[in-house]
Amino acid sequence: MRRKVTKAIFPVAGMGTRFLPATKSVPKEIMTLVDRPLVQYAIDEARAAGIKEFIFVTSRGKSALEDYFDHSPVLEQELRRKGKNDLLELLKTTNMDSGAIAYIRQHKALGLGHAVWCARRLIGNEPFAVMLPDDVIAAETPCLQQMVEAYEETGGNMVAAMEVPPERASAYGVLDVQEDMGSIVSVKGMVEKPKQEEAPSNLAVIGRYILGPSVLTNLNKMKTGAGGEIQLTDAIAADIGTENTVYGYRFRGQRFDCGSKAGFLQATVAFALARDDLRADLSRYLQEVTQHEKAAE
Repeated sequence: MRRKVTKAIFPVAGMGTRFLPATKSVPKEIMTLVDRPLVQYAIDEARAAGIKEFIFVTSRGKSALEDYFDHSPVLEQELRRKGKNDLLELLKTTNMDSGAIAYIRQHKALGLGHAVWCARRLIGNEPFAVMLPDDVIAAETPCLQQMVEAYEETGGNMVAAMEVPPERASAYGVLDVQEDMGSIVSVKGMVEKPKQEEAPSNLAVIGRYILGPSVLTNLNKMKTGAGGEIQLTDAIAADIGTENTVYGYRFRGQRFDCGSKAGFLQATVAFALARDDLRADLSRYLQEVTQHEKAAE
């Protein structure tokens, strides 16, 4: 019987320089998308997929991230005193049970592969998920839940994939497809940030992975790849052709790159328009802005 995926790694050690000066004192992962920090979207998605153990790979300056998941007795007491039970219930979604969450320090910025490798002792010999909070995915069925359901059929390693314009392929890890089976593709190669003319396809890897412990064994070799960093893509690709087959999964949903300012703003608009309490006012404002722009042309 295939082991269930109950552990997830969240690499959050980056400095968030694209969002300076905000990230001088606020970790990028707790910057607010509508009224929830980015990392909360990832946590909610992981919980929906059956994740029970949450492993954060952090760095210096991330204490606010750790505090976010802790209980806040003074705030809870004040809300209780004022009878704001709806807000108390909302706070419960941000709390983590003792022992459910762990923090590992990545002391040097040596790449995503290195960040995942830092958590190897907490993973042991089990399959695990990797989630990048910068990638926020709006989906009726949460992306990682879709992948877990597909993984139960395939086993091996699985990466979330989406089609991108050829000129954007150089910003991603790209799949070399062996067999296209619709939502699932078998993979014969992976190339990290290829030149446009060298990309084997336009099927790009985004920040959701289900991986076997063999990937951690591959990372033990600690070879540097593109950009002089230890690439997770290379460690996954090393499993191609072994019993730990690699699959790409075309998820159903819309991905927002909240690691960029434009992507963050697009996500803010999309998630706000999906809210019953915000849709009318925001739609009205966007229509007014559009009308003003047309009038100025």
